[in-house]
Amino acid sequence: MNAPSPAWPLSPTPPSNPVPNPVPTPGPTPTGGDPLTPVTPILFSPTSVWNEPLASDASIDPGSAAMVSGLEAEVTREQQAQIGPWINVGAKGYVVGPNQPTVRVQLDDSTGAVRSALQAAFASVPIPANAQPGSDSDAELTVWQPSSDKLWEFFQMQHLSDGWHAEWGGAIDHVSQSPGYFNADSWPGASSSWGATASSLPQSAGVITLADVQRGEIDHALAVNLPYPCQGIYSWPAQRTDGAGTASNCIPEGAHLRLNPSLDIPALHLPTFVQMMAEAAQRYGIIVRDQTKWEIGFWIEDPAAADTSNPFYDANGDPSTTGPFQGRWPNQLMGYFPWSALEVLRMTGPGL
Repeated sequence: MNAPSPAWPLSPTPPSNPVPNPVPTPGPTPTGGDPLTPVTPILFSPTSVWNEPLASDASIDPGSAAMVSGLEAEVTREQQAQIGPWINVGAKGYVVGPNQPTVRVQLDDSTGAVRSALQAAFASVPIPANAQPGSDSDAELTVWQPSSDKLWEFFQMQHLSDGWHAEWGGAIDHVSQSPGYFNADSWPGASSSWGATASSLPQSAGVITLADVQRGEIDHALAVNLPYPCQGIYSWPAQRTDGAGTASNCIPEGAHLRLNPSLDIPALHLPTFVQMMAEAAQRYGIIVRDQTKWEIGFWIEDPAAADTSNPFYDANGDPSTTGPFQGRWPNQLMGYFPWSALEVLRMTGPGL
């Protein structure tokens, strides 16, 4: 994510029968204990897989056509069932200032070298008093402190009578220099098994920010979660996987897709939001980050926790006709996306 923002709360739950329409629409001030001048740091190194533009002649994986065909079939299934692809309005995260008081986060199980190192990283975390983890089953939460160049993320986060607890998570020091995934260099004692997602790709990576929407341009790769990524194999930059997919043309976690660089996106006359996503997918790509066991999912920052109005949904929970979604549900918007023009870049990793 390239601009700080107070939070990424979950989007409203889609209605049971949204009207189908699958045919061809300055960064916030950090949360903290003191007033701050707005800052514009970026998450991860400028040369990280999330921030560096793709070469037009990047190598294509030999299995690309088969994998994209399988993805198109999944899109068709979800469109017919009216469940996706979906654009979630993010997982909870907070950007804090340098004077934000710190608290200890207790790891539920801190035995062993890897877990004890993570517990040490969680010993002093600048979590705002009003912070709340995501309301979904993963209960994830991210804290980013640009002034210290540190990021923490948590899985199964909850606040109990004795303070904050988490089942797992990760931490990155010098996050502005990070390659964009957890590894042994992320923090003293860190491991590639760290991270709230099952791929060790940070949950804040690839989120469409409010600043992206305001300027009409996404300047980083997009993260996507797939229903069933491949079982037992993963591609760099993923460091591990929980994929359960067994289809011969499944896509692994970590796979890096992009729209064909010769595709004339303006000529497609896409909805504004979809065109913005397509241009990012062509320039930076789309990286498979996790498994949903339900629908294809992208992520977008929501301004609700910043005490500002929600431009995406109206007071009734419907897509705002004057907002970025232009009155369409996310699955309707994603019906315009040029899925058939995607390519899977050459993959490297265990089992590939």
